[in-house]
Amino acid sequence: MSLTQTTYRNRSHYRYSRMQRALHWIMAVVIVLALAIGLYCAYLDHTPEREFLMTIHKSLGMTALALLVLRIPVRAYRGEPYWQKEQHRHVRIAARVGHGLLYALMLLMPVAGYITSGAEGRDIPWFGLFNWPNLMDHDRNFGRLVGTIHEYGAYLFFIVLGLHLAAVVWHRLVKKDETLSRMV
Repeated sequence: MSLTQTTYRNRSHYRYSRMQRALHWIMAVVIVLALAIGLYCAYLDHTPEREFLMTIHKSLGMTALALLVLRIPVRAYRGEPYWQKEQHRHVRIAARVGHGLLYALMLLMPVAGYITSGAEGRDIPWFGLFNWPNLMDHDRNFGRLVGTIHEYGAYLFFIVLGLHLAAVVWHRLVKKDETLSRMV
């Protein structure tokens, strides 16, 4: 084995796997789009434009949920890569809490959206190709309650995502460490 192959092999242990990186970035785009569309729709009257955008929003949410079902076992199997320079304990704890919140919100938001739509008797479309089966009993009050959870969960998601991005910038520009390079 050449020196180049040895260096690449060793360096690869410090990065997330290709599958983990792909899932991360695909989900990042899907989630940011879903959040942006959802926020925009919150300020629209019930019009055909809003209905169309809500179809996209719901489709993105269900896509994120499907990707999460794949991402969690991949993460459990592949784990976290090694660090070239170990992070301080408080940074590791903050990262675990932040990532835990992100994963919880990645699960909560589409599940709450599904329950809200299903309980209120609305379709759960996927990009106009099909509707997800509605497993919910029609219960408008329960749907509204879970819809409130979905709404406030979105605000929390914006905050946690903002903190996540701020941490990336801090690691890249202030600490100048390897954090970002592990995921690109």
